[in-house]
Amino acid sequence: MEGLVYKSTGSWYSIKEKDGTIWQARIKGKMRIDKDISSTNPIAVGDNVVFEADDESINTGIISKVSDRRNYIIRVSPHNKHHKHIIASNLDVALVVATIASPRTSMGFIDRFLITAEAYHVPAVIVFNKIDVLTKDKYKDLLEEYTEVYRGAGYKVYHIVALQPETVAPLIADLKDKTTLFSGHSGVGKSTLINQLIPDIGLRTHEVSEWSGKGQHTTTFAEMFDLPGGGRIIDTPGVKEFGLIDLKKEELSHYFPEMRRVMNDCKFNNCLHINEPGCAVKDALNEGMISVDRYASYMTIMDTIDEKW
Repeated sequence: MEGLVYKSTGSWYSIKEKDGTIWQARIKGKMRIDKDISSTNPIAVGDNVVFEADDESINTGIISKVSDRRNYIIRVSPHNKHHKHIIASNLDVALVVATIASPRTSMGFIDRFLITAEAYHVPAVIVFNKIDVLTKDKYKDLLEEYTEVYRGAGYKVYHIVALQPETVAPLIADLKDKTTLFSGHSGVGKSTLINQLIPDIGLRTHEVSEWSGKGQHTTTFAEMFDLPGGGRIIDTPGVKEFGLIDLKKEELSHYFPEMRRVMNDCKFNNCLHINEPGCAVKDALNEGMISVDRYASYMTIMDTIDEKW
């Protein structure tokens, strides 16, 4: 039998067949997986798998094979910074939910998410939620600044209030018939937004802590849900950091679309766009074609890339 992995708890997997039948399955013995990926989880949400019935009366099975992945997104394992963890596979969109306040999402976090999506060939979308709480001019100005920077880089950016359907409608239309990964810090309203996209889902939500200004984790495992109008979303646990993996310093600029557009004009093929002569990226920066904030983010990430990978 074949099915699609909708949920992973580490040892058991929820699998849906094409006819809608749900199975709970596990891995038994050795199984062929992607040899190019060494991860803490051999099976991820979004995987197409082959399995056989273990006990048909209670719909349990044993997974024997993972089909080839169209793509996937990985991050540093939350348990070991030297291991990889596959977040999800076979994606059409990678979506990050961010907030300017309550809590604040840093540009560095957003950039790391976007770089990961670029590296694994998944189109990315940025959703700024809770724009109704931006009563101070400095927050409104910051929202406009972020929006200008990311739209200028070539990304779709949405401004929403998760509890206001009219602000969410354009996003719903864009996600139709696609498989979309949802990510973001805890407390940015990811679960609230998903509750609006799928009204009868009833995901748990928590308020942001008044004491710390940070969100509380409400999602424990990655899980996929069907959208009423077609398509699927994959909810993931809130993450504090998005650790990059498998990146080399000379490759980093390839994952900044605004740099990628001009870098072929650099004098040297191995230009790192730092202090080399004839650098087209630095020229574009000086001419205002590349955001100073994005370039600063590039430099910060460049300094933190672990050459071990």
